Amino acid sequence: MENADDLDRSLMGNIRLPRARLRAPRAAGVAGVLFSVLLFTAFMLVRFPPMDLSDAETLEWFEDSTIRGMTIAGLYLVPFAGIAFLWFIAVIRDRIGRFEDRFFSTVFIGSGLLFIATLFTGVALIGGLAAGERFLDGASPPAADIIRSTRALSVTLIFVYGEKMAGVFVFVTNTIAFRTGVFSRWVAIIGYLVGLVLLVWIGFNYALVTIFPAWVTFLSIYILVTARHSGSLLGERDSSF
Repeated sequence: MENADDLDRSLMGNIRLPRARLRAPRAAGVAGVLFSVLLFTAFMLVRFPPMDLSDAETLEWFEDSTIRGMTIAGLYLVPFAGIAFLWFIAVIRDRIGRFEDRFFSTVFIGSGLLFIATLFTGVALIGGLAAGERFLDGASPPAADIIRSTRALSVTLIFVYGEKMAGVFVFVTNTIAFRTGVFSRWVAIIGYLVGLVLLVWIGFNYALVTIFPAWVTFLSIYILVTARHSGSLLGERDSSF
């Protein structure tokens, strides 16, 4: 009897049961649109103090309960935008599929993660001042110089480091598109133009924060439309490339 049981276990061990392939959910295709909406809303809410205010005006600006409440709301939206962006990265990798190259994938993932890290840090700096006074008992309002210095550091992280990492992300995404043909040529050309603006622009222009989310929305819609024709987020090479 024991020999029969051992034989059954041996036979079962040699049988390779089919494994279902884990497919990307259809809802993942809207991750880029969700990221753009959340990020744009967060930047509309988060307030940066003007640099030309006097010390008294800066403190008065900071003590405004409406501004502080909006900034805290934007602060809590940014993590959800980051989560949506991670899903968007996964959607791109799913679209690339078997054509993925480890060299470009490393730069692709690395630049995306660095963008999120600098975005989180930059918003946390300026939002942390408002959240600290609101939620930490006994916290005194920061001095005007601290508010201005924190603003400068926050803006630098977002508009210099975060913006450049976003430019690298756009460039490498479209380089992968050119090499693999998973996107149409005109889509990749638009992406190169967006990446060039993000990389070479110098200065703190608040309008620039809308460029990267707009590109992500555009690419997400393109993926959703083409996925509808192919029946999956992972499609073959684009015939119009």
